[in-house]
Amino acid sequence: MQRRWLVLCEVLLLLAVIAWAAHAGFAALRERSGEGVDVKVQLDGAEDRAVLHRLADGGLRWRLRSDAGEVLELTPDQFAERVHQDQSSRGPWEVLLNVSSPAGFAWVALGFLGQVLFTGRMLVQWLVSERQKRSVVPVAFWWMSLIGASMLLVYFVWRKEPIGVLGQATGWFVYVRNLWMIHRARATTTGAA
Repeated sequence: MQRRWLVLCEVLLLLAVIAWAAHAGFAALRERSGEGVDVKVQLDGAEDRAVLHRLADGGLRWRLRSDAGEVLELTPDQFAERVHQDQSSRGPWEVLLNVSSPAGFAWVALGFLGQVLFTGRMLVQWLVSERQKRSVVPVAFWWMSLIGASMLLVYFVWRKEPIGVLGQATGWFVYVRNLWMIHRARATTTGAA
């Protein structure tokens, strides 16, 4: 009975993550006005999207929201100047990692470390299997999977990448479930002894 509730909770949490990803993916579409076109941009001190609006006189204006929440209306020339200034002032590491602030470097470091753990789990599994001359999935594999997936999940949420969120969230439940089963098996063995 308790196992059914646990599985039900896991399924409900997974559905909640899927609903969040769908909501986040369609949020930009809902915010889009009839004349506006959303464009993903990366500018220091601003959100990662700008909206190009057509004015009543036929002219165009860019609407950009600053990190502080202020809405800026820019002419196409002002917007082009801001993009040019921001992009040409970026260093090679900022370009390579696609970040525009020091906080961006911290987020990328988190994602990189999560990926190292996630990849390292396979090396751990391979080495343990080679040592025992048979296929073995050690507990470290599941812990590295869980921690790496959690770090990647947070990173993908920051990057607003629903596909990455779905990929890591679905695996996350498998890792938790396997660790739970290992814990229960050990508790049963310890209780029997």
